[in-house]
Amino acid sequence: MTMKIALMNEWSQAPKNEIIYRKLRAVADKYGHSVYNVGMVKEDDMPHLTYIHLGLMAAVLLNSGAVDFVVTGCGTGEGAMISLNNYPGVMCGLISEPVDGYLFCQINNGNAISLPYAKGFGWGAELNLQYIFEHILSCERGNGYPPDKKEVQNQNAAILNRVKSIVNRDIMTILNTMDRDILLTSCSGKAFRKCLFENSQITEIADYIRKIKVPAKV
Repeated sequence: MTMKIALMNEWSQAPKNEIIYRKLRAVADKYGHSVYNVGMVKEDDMPHLTYIHLGLMAAVLLNSGAVDFVVTGCGTGEGAMISLNNYPGVMCGLISEPVDGYLFCQINNGNAISLPYAKGFGWGAELNLQYIFEHILSCERGNGYPPDKKEVQNQNAAILNRVKSIVNRDIMTILNTMDRDILLTSCSGKAFRKCLFENSQITEIADYIRKIKVPAKV
């Protein structure tokens, strides 16, 4: 199955966006996936995004059906992962090496990954990125590891999704009660809005974001 993938970087790792995007595109293109670069692409980009904003951005794109998968991160990957996992319909794993990516997709079958782009990002880091993306984008997800544990692992993943839907509020309630500054910053980027409006399958979400007045300087 081909996927629409959103890449989103916050301010501290925006200078690395070019190499991350290039490696992600190279692998995604090989398997027929589409990539939308919806975060900061350079350090002085506006809006100025932190890992706090990445969570809401991912939730809007995933819950609207605009994208199928999100690739994000921050210095350690921890902040972005926690931010994304706050929201309904988002299951984000912290991925530091290729085997993490493979096991996350086979056992947890989530729809987002967060990578550390500062911690441990040294010699050969671009190869590590490439191999992580290969392990995530080249195989069918949810096959279990070891394979004979597939059934119970899929059951547990489904149970966790149901639990999350109970303990989380729905996305429209979140949008309506979210701090307005966080909402505006998260949802005013041109690339983000283009991705959402062109691909959203949930009209209510797209229409709500469309009504947000974007500052002229963004």
